[in-house]
Amino acid sequence: MAVIKPFRAVRPSGRLAHRIAALPYDVMNSGEAKEMVEGNELSFLRIDRAEINFPEMPDPHDPKVYAKAREIFLDMLAQGHFIQDERECFYIYRQIMDGRAQTGLVACASVDDYNNDVIKKHEHTRPDKEQDRIDHIKALEAQTGPIFQTYRDDGQISGLIDEWVRKHDPIYQFRAYNVDHICWIVDRPETVNELKSLFAGVANLYIADGHHRSAAAVRVAMEMRKQNPDPEAEFNYFLSVLFPASDLKIWPYNRLVKDLAGASLEEFFQQVEERFVLEKAPASPYAPEQKGTFGMYIADQWYRLTPRPGVVPKDDLVKGLDVAVLQDQLLAPILKIADPRTDQRIEFVGGIRGLKELERRVNEDMQVAFSMYPTSIEEIIAVADHNQVMPPKSTWFEPKLLSGLFIHKLR
Repeated sequence: MAVIKPFRAVRPSGRLAHRIAALPYDVMNSGEAKEMVEGNELSFLRIDRAEINFPEMPDPHDPKVYAKAREIFLDMLAQGHFIQDERECFYIYRQIMDGRAQTGLVACASVDDYNNDVIKKHEHTRPDKEQDRIDHIKALEAQTGPIFQTYRDDGQISGLIDEWVRKHDPIYQFRAYNVDHICWIVDRPETVNELKSLFAGVANLYIADGHHRSAAAVRVAMEMRKQNPDPEAEFNYFLSVLFPASDLKIWPYNRLVKDLAGASLEEFFQQVEERFVLEKAPASPYAPEQKGTFGMYIADQWYRLTPRPGVVPKDDLVKGLDVAVLQDQLLAPILKIADPRTDQRIEFVGGIRGLKELERRVNEDMQVAFSMYPTSIEEIIAVADHNQVMPPKSTWFEPKLLSGLFIHKLR
């Protein structure tokens, strides 16, 4: 059963939340981050991507970058830009985008639950990306990027959170990145204990986004345990926002490929038609209407692809995912992209950027684009429950959780 813990959040002074809170570090590159903070010395990106504070923009993994992140964090604490709550609390974080709301509980999840698979995962992690966040956590002695987790809907939990929201004023309310962000503090001990008890009845939590951050937090915790075996020490828990599954929207994660692996357009079409029914799309641009169909944009034309009978394995949970079907039946055998994690000829574009972005890139520097039907939350949960992993770039969640609103100190 899931263990969650209240904590004394380090968080922005109320008047500064809209200036401090920033998109997560991994949705932009260094150059984009530097542009985003122009004119805002308080942006959390100056801590999350501290290389942007240097004129020469050093390697983001240079030790001086992590040292600079710590320096800025401690300075903002000293100046009162950040405050820390006196008592352990939960927090509620609501985001409203295009009229759709998702409401999560900000809490600390258990490292032991992660290790024992009470917290389920659906992605592999890369050691280099883990190490970056390990070094960041160690430098700040804090976790700054919340892990986006979900759980099967629970009416009692949702009811208690909704009741709190109705009866209390928010501590933050602002609009950023085309999303409304509203936060409440849950500081009544009885309600805190009731939420802890209700989550103790939740069988599993599922990491939706943040596999590298959670893996890094766990590795730091296991290292710190060697010096301090206290099971209640703060480092035994990691910063999370927990959302009911029905609140979440998953966007497609579309694909772009630079060339046709030496084939002519005619040869490419012939190979595709051996595995898919290929027809001109009913709309331009074209987004698949249902699972098991794909859009393809090439040579100024949108097409619809539908796998031929027998192409898709019927009894394999992972192989039956659309992202796996495209990889196994087209990207690998036809376009020769054996490993999409490392092949420089493929790029991935979050669905929120729109299909026109696919057209633009094909018209400029790529040769073919594929529009996907989004993976469902039910598919994520099913794969995780079977202790399997999804292919890379299977899901794109939006809106993103902002960093810098809630920070969990390890000591």
